[in-house]
Amino acid sequence: MTEDQFRNGYWYAVEIKAFANEIGIPSASKLRKDELEKLIEHFLRTGEVRSPPRQILSTSGVRDIDMGLDLKLPVVRYTSNRETKDFIVKEALKIAPNLKRKSGARYRLNRWREEQRETGNRITYGDLVEQYIKLNQMEGSFPQVPSGRYINFLSDFLAAEKNSTRKQAVHVWAQLKKLDIPKNYRAWKKYSSGNRKSRLKL
Repeated sequence: MTEDQFRNGYWYAVEIKAFANEIGIPSASKLRKDELEKLIEHFLRTGEVRSPPRQILSTSGVRDIDMGLDLKLPVVRYTSNRETKDFIVKEALKIAPNLKRKSGARYRLNRWREEQRETGNRITYGDLVEQYIKLNQMEGSFPQVPSGRYINFLSDFLAAEKNSTRKQAVHVWAQLKKLDIPKNYRAWKKYSSGNRKSRLKL
C-alpha cells in the first residue's frame, strides 16, 4: 500500500489501531485516530516506525469524576463522559447565561486540555470551563479538522450544493468512501464532473 492509497481509503478506528499494532507503533491503543493516521503515513512514506508525538499519560488511579467534580479540582485523570461534559456546560452557563454552543468547541477543548498536561501546566476544572467559554465566544468558524472527513464533507457539500439535503449528502458520502480519491468535497466534485463529461461524450 502506498501513502496515497492509504489517504484515499476510508478506515474505521478499529482498522487503524489494528494496522498500527501490526507495524509496531507504540501505545497504539491509547492514541487518537488522527494521530495514528499520521504515524502510519510516515511509515508508508519512509518505512520507519516513529514514536507517538505526545507523552502517553497513565490513566490508572482514582478518576477525577469519582472525587466529585469541582471548579477548584485539578485535572489529573479526566473522564470524557456525559457527566463531565454536562458539568462543564452547566458551570459555563452560570458565568455566561447566553452562551451558545459552537461546532468544534468541545474537540478543541479536549486538545487544549491535552496540550496543558503535556507541557506540564497544572489546570483545574475551572480553567476548563473558562476555556470552553472562550472557544464558544470566538468569532467565525473554526478551521476544519483534517481527520474529520465525514463532518467536513457534509458541511462543504451542503454549503456548495444548492437545495441539497443532509440525506443526499450522506448518500454521496457513502459512495465517496468506496472511491480511490481523497475523501473531501473538492475531490468528489472533480470526479463527478469528469464522469459527467465522459457520459455526455458517449
